[in-house]
Amino acid sequence: MPSLLQVVRSVVAPLTRTRAFRTVGPVVLPPVERFLARVSGGRWQVSAILVPSLVLHTTGARSGEPRSTYLMYTPDGHGRAIVAGTSFARDRHPAWTYNLLAHPDASITVRGHDMRVRATPVEPGDEREAAWDLIQAQWPGYRAYERESGRVVRLFRLQPVA
Repeated sequence: MPSLLQVVRSVVAPLTRTRAFRTVGPVVLPPVERFLARVSGGRWQVSAILVPSLVLHTTGARSGEPRSTYLMYTPDGHGRAIVAGTSFARDRHPAWTYNLLAHPDASITVRGHDMRVRATPVEPGDEREAAWDLIQAQWPGYRAYERESGRVVRLFRLQPVA
């Protein structure tokens, strides 16, 4: 029998793939996430209600300035996280993916806890398909963003470092 969370995800997931959500989401969600993080000391995220979520802290690829991005992640069962640069199905890769390619050493905040990580691109082939299978199991239909964007979405594995 499916859990309540699985039922809610199956109802909400199709809504997140609508044109309206792809238009409104990138404008509304980031400021809401920043506000909630500020008032909760980084322990709460809107997206974390439905899926595991983190704040990715990177170094700007061109600017060298610190950057923070709120993302869904998928645990891979080995203490690592997989993040997908879907960018609401936009036709360009999100800036944070360029940051990780230029500076793979980053950090994440999960429920108020900080951790250093090293990002590795998930290469095409069996490993990439397995990563998408994990992501799809968590959020059904998420790969549709890749098809709708017209580009190959960048996937990264975030490995904790000591």
